[in-house]
Amino acid sequence: MFRPRIIPVLLLKGDGLVKTRQFQKDNARYIGDPINAVKIFNDLETDELVFLDILASLRDHCISLELVKKIGDEAFMPFAVGGGIKTLDDIYRLLHAGAEKVILNTAAFQTPRLIREAADRFGSQSIVVSIDIRKRLTGREEVMMLGGTVKTGLSPDEAAVRMMDLGAGELMIHSIDRDGQMRGYDTALLRRISNKVTVPVVACGGAGNPGHMKEAVREGGAHAVAAGSVFVFHGPRKAVLINYPEKNELNSLFSET
Repeated sequence: MFRPRIIPVLLLKGDGLVKTRQFQKDNARYIGDPINAVKIFNDLETDELVFLDILASLRDHCISLELVKKIGDEAFMPFAVGGGIKTLDDIYRLLHAGAEKVILNTAAFQTPRLIREAADRFGSQSIVVSIDIRKRLTGREEVMMLGGTVKTGLSPDEAAVRMMDLGAGELMIHSIDRDGQMRGYDTALLRRISNKVTVPVVACGGAGNPGHMKEAVREGGAHAVAAGSVFVFHGPRKAVLINYPEKNELNSLFSET
């Protein structure tokens, strides 16, 4: 039985955790304290965590090294961090602060050689590229950077193959349109990309229940499933409640995958 990694994605805005919808940062909802969230996810025996600073690239700074150190001191599980990472030195400091992986988006497209240099120095397994995708009314898919505000000029397929060839060890395929909507992943997009690359594909954007996660793997070919809202909200009124499926639930869910 293949049991994919199930990864909560926690968004940072300043010192707090927030949740967005479709990357709309001005309307981000406050969720709580990141270190408290780590402690809860420890108790829930989470596979892995992702922390993304949603303002870092826009404000031209790197995700807080001090916060990453605090997360590293508390987290029992592997975790990845992203936001404003632009140099090999940034990556070195974050990995030595406790992160297992770094996630790059804007720098991957503005300075593609950074991916190759980082993979050569730290190993491909430490380098993740987030491919953030927005679909226009015409149906055209555009890969975006700078928090979803600037077009890269690449299609998702082109971006995925290019980043793999540069040395990225993992690709996070993040649907901007489905972010926070909780209506399911774009499985057709995931399948198309997973058929073109040989590195793990992480589905992100749209999960509303465990069934959506199964679809991302079974229909989309994803190797791992990342999500935000489903792990921090509960019930029709979306009360804040950090949660994570029990191991036996996940094993049962993916037993037929």
